Amino acid sequence: MSSLKRRTFLQATGAAVALSGVRTASARVAANDEIGVGLIGAGGRGGQVIGGFSKLDGVKIVAVADPDQGRAKKIADQYQANVYTDLRKLLDNPAVDAVVITTCNHWHCLASVWAMEAGKDVYVEKPLSHTQWEGRQVVNAARKYDRICQLGTQQRSDPMQADIKQFLHEDKALGEIRYVQANRFGVRGPIGKRETPLEIPKEVDYDLWLGPAQEEPIYRDKLHYDWHWDWNTGSGEMGNWGVHVLDDVRNVVFQDEVTLPTRILATGGRIGWDDAGDTPNVHYAYFDTGKIPTIIALSNVRQDPEGKKGGWSSRADRKVSGPGTGYVVTCEGGYYVGGRGSGRAYDADGKEMKKFRGGDMSRIHFQNFIDAVRSRKKEELHAEIEVGHHSTGWCNLANVGFRVGGAVSGKDAGNLDVGTDVWPMVLEEMERQLKPFGVSPADDVIHFSPMLNHDPQSERFTGEHADVANAFLKREYRDGYVVPEIG
Repeated sequence: MSSLKRRTFLQATGAAVALSGVRTASARVAANDEIGVGLIGAGGRGGQVIGGFSKLDGVKIVAVADPDQGRAKKIADQYQANVYTDLRKLLDNPAVDAVVITTCNHWHCLASVWAMEAGKDVYVEKPLSHTQWEGRQVVNAARKYDRICQLGTQQRSDPMQADIKQFLHEDKALGEIRYVQANRFGVRGPIGKRETPLEIPKEVDYDLWLGPAQEEPIYRDKLHYDWHWDWNTGSGEMGNWGVHVLDDVRNVVFQDEVTLPTRILATGGRIGWDDAGDTPNVHYAYFDTGKIPTIIALSNVRQDPEGKKGGWSSRADRKVSGPGTGYVVTCEGGYYVGGRGSGRAYDADGKEMKKFRGGDMSRIHFQNFIDAVRSRKKEELHAEIEVGHHSTGWCNLANVGFRVGGAVSGKDAGNLDVGTDVWPMVLEEMERQLKPFGVSPADDVIHFSPMLNHDPQSERFTGEHADVANAFLKREYRDGYVVPEIG
């Protein structure tokens, strides 16, 4: 049955009317029916993700929305799809069964909630949320409206993950786990610093582009992509790449048994670049999980200010170096070094024991979402939205730690006994790598948070400095673009 005939039939029979009056995807989509997908956010990542969905059997790209008219039309033309500037008009289109959200970070949650209120299923790119509070509202919306909602942490669908978990936990091939360190040492460059605010391109509906964010002058050189490094719209490298590696840690090391950490300590700064960015380009954090100590180390700067090739690295007390992007599980009998699509196990002397090879994770992840849209079984999702909310939460909390460090002096926290002797070693490495830039951890440019206590159940900070930290868990929204509180 064609999509048009199917919708006409459903409307005639009334079978698509839900309790709320919204026609739900479960009523529209039968096992063999074509699924109409709409893209919200037509940037580079949007083109990549929707291209993957377009290759799946039984999927048709029917609509594209973006505040940048040129971007929206370019992708829509590839699929002969309807084109919109306002995502709300896309959500009114009855041909759209599910949406793919690849907007700026600050739009992820509101777009997801609006879509689910409109009866659409949602595939949303990482990080789920710009703040922790709004991420919880997306989870609540998925439950209230009975929607299928998947986060775009595609490594969750890599078949090798099951093999690694068996190797580490069932076979215990490396013995007990001592600690884990995640890394993202990806070199980037400054984003410029203008004397006058950036002029917004005429083809961009700037009010829509801002959406939930505050209207503030932009002093960087480009509107698109570099919003990542502005707290108003982005989450820094912690939310950009940190969510991928920390989601791996939650999945492979903790097997999702730990939702959120109970204590957080963070340090970092924006060094070496005199630009308009305000998120850190060096950001280290310690997480107390109640089980396995966990550290993440991020840096976007080169080894030295002269611009020689190569970024930072971290070995700490290990005989093997960690990956530039990935994580190291240090065990009693050796190490597991994991990255996107591959991994290696080493014995205690650093000799390679075993290799792990990944599969076509993106295609599998997209298909997993489509399969769940058909089956209506959220438990079949590889990255169901509450799982994604928790993984994003580690990044949100690390960002809160950094920002609290800018408001409350925590320099003495570097000497705290956090339960592992690796954290001081990692800080010593950071200190050595800062030195060529003429920066010391004691300098004001480096924020150092006090130890922050966090309650995973309430998703709130407790104890000393809680008021300062909790202020970063929810943002101020502009009129017309408020993420609703959903009980």
